[in-house]
Amino acid sequence: MVSRDIPILTMLSKTAVDAQTPTSSAGDVLIRCKGLCKSFGDLTVVHDLDLAITAGTCFGLLGPNGAGKSTTLRMILGQSPPSGGVLEVFGKDIRHHGRDIRARTGVVPQADTLDPDFSVIENITIYARYFGLRPDVMRHEIDELLNLVELSDRRHSRVSTLSGGMKRRLTIARALVNDPELLVLDEPTTGLDPQARHLVWALINGLKRSGKTIILTTHYLEEAERLCDNLVLIDHGYVVARGTTKELIATHCEKTVLEIRNTLDPLQKLTIQNAATRLEYSGDTTYAYADDPTALTTAIDRLGLEQVLHRHATLEDVFLRLTGRGMRD
Repeated sequence: MVSRDIPILTMLSKTAVDAQTPTSSAGDVLIRCKGLCKSFGDLTVVHDLDLAITAGTCFGLLGPNGAGKSTTLRMILGQSPPSGGVLEVFGKDIRHHGRDIRARTGVVPQADTLDPDFSVIENITIYARYFGLRPDVMRHEIDELLNLVELSDRRHSRVSTLSGGMKRRLTIARALVNDPELLVLDEPTTGLDPQARHLVWALINGLKRSGKTIILTTHYLEEAERLCDNLVLIDHGYVVARGTTKELIATHCEKTVLEIRNTLDPLQKLTIQNAATRLEYSGDTTYAYADDPTALTTAIDRLGLEQVLHRHATLEDVFLRLTGRGMRD
């Protein structure tokens, strides 16, 4: 979808907020959290969170349901006040400068918040008016955004007639209408088919190349591997791991995984256990991990097991090792 670098939108008529605040440069710390906490009565859902998100990068905030991701995002967006600690965005305290920070931020929510009775261009135009853009500038920028997300030919179509992938691309275009420095993507490809998902991935990569800073939450671990420069994995409100995908796999997982899709008898299980570094189970599938798979593959061949997938470890293996394979509410 995006085969070229995306031009920086001009937005010359943006509000006075932008005239007072310098644009962040690549390498600057755009978001800083120190000992950030959030409690609801006696229940603490975010514990002593430390983050430093650098400008011009894509940062992944990962975790199972109920881990504290959404609460953290709401604090960063100024929608929920922190209970303790430091939270600065663009070098400003979120408690005192929430409005200024939101004016420089774009949000793609997980849920579809487009108006189905309005057309594509009407949805963006109404949103653009919130930022006080002059009509002539607004028309130019909206044309540019629709071209960016390849919806120019659907500008007069009602949202109710769009596919799921088109709606997500329109939501991203709407989030860019104020030319934000920070873009928050909350599970941007949930429910999309593989073709639509790849189109959105290409768009996100193009936005990163254009200098946008992106925070991404997703349950698609392949998506996080493809898009994120750095990641934090949180569970029960605590950070349990942080780093690049390569660093996380090297630290928390073996190099090789063999997925054995057979019901194993006790002797087979013992044989594989002796050849592997560790085993995990999910239903009738056994996951055998090893840095050197030689002994493991030899044991599997000797047992005559056929339904076996041999692959490299991924971020998903790290996620499941650190947060468990049990279902979450």
